[in-house]
Amino acid sequence: MKKILHPSLPGILILLFFIVAAPVDSRGEAQRTFLWQARTQTATVYLLGSVHFMKKEAYPLSPVIEKAFARSDTIAVEANINDIGQDTLAKLRAEGFYAGNDFIANHVSRETYAYITAEATRLGFPIASLNRQRPWFLAMTMSSIELMRAGYNPHYGIDKYFLTRAAGRKKVVELETIDYQIDLLAGLPDGEQESFLLYALRDLSSLVQQVDTLMAAWRTGDSDRIAELLEKSVGDDEKLKVIHRKILTERNRNMAKKIALHLRSPGCVFVVVGAAHLVGDKGIVELLRKEGFTVEQL
Repeated sequence: MKKILHPSLPGILILLFFIVAAPVDSRGEAQRTFLWQARTQTATVYLLGSVHFMKKEAYPLSPVIEKAFARSDTIAVEANINDIGQDTLAKLRAEGFYAGNDFIANHVSRETYAYITAEATRLGFPIASLNRQRPWFLAMTMSSIELMRAGYNPHYGIDKYFLTRAAGRKKVVELETIDYQIDLLAGLPDGEQESFLLYALRDLSSLVQQVDTLMAAWRTGDSDRIAELLEKSVGDDEKLKVIHRKILTERNRNMAKKIALHLRSPGCVFVVVGAAHLVGDKGIVELLRKEGFTVEQL
């Protein structure tokens, strides 16, 4: 890991879900984007590979992306983060934090606990807060802190950007829900949550440098490169393969089925999903092609 800059599976997923940059080079010339178009006789579906944290200076986005959004009458997202109710917040607290006298030290090894407390100290994250968080939630928390220290912010996330613009003007549908995503991660057994946490935090101090590697591929629409990074991050690790299947492969199949329904109905839909869901032979793009749809990158 010190010489080859590719993060672990949870780490790379966090990066791909969290960060985005405008796909324009230093001369302002449009490049291939992380946007695909699928068409039938009656429908058009745009597929935008997104990540959920980004910097303010990433805007404006590519005109290709903006035009696709303008043409669409519906926006489909993994979950509508602009419509989070008190019930969901209560669920997040219940599933993301331990109650009573329970603490994370009761659910991970001594070595893991020592490692995460050392990383928390480096980040200036209170140990008391760390102790209460479940491993899956702590992985997200500490990665987010590292990213925000580098200037990335969820308020500038691409899904939030388009959801805000769509409010009152376009129909918004969910391919999943936030509750589903919480249940998925919180439902991982202790051992898998510990693996998720460890791999997400591995080389956390070099996270920003890893972002640069990934975003170089994102900016040029290099889906093969990102698929390669994902494949390398999993390798032969059986624990990671299980997590990969649960949080990526199975979700790809479910979302592809819902997107296919839009392609079989009249209309134009702008789909925004994490970039990791679109790439590779088990990604949504290839799954739609296997169903007989023509999908081209823009």
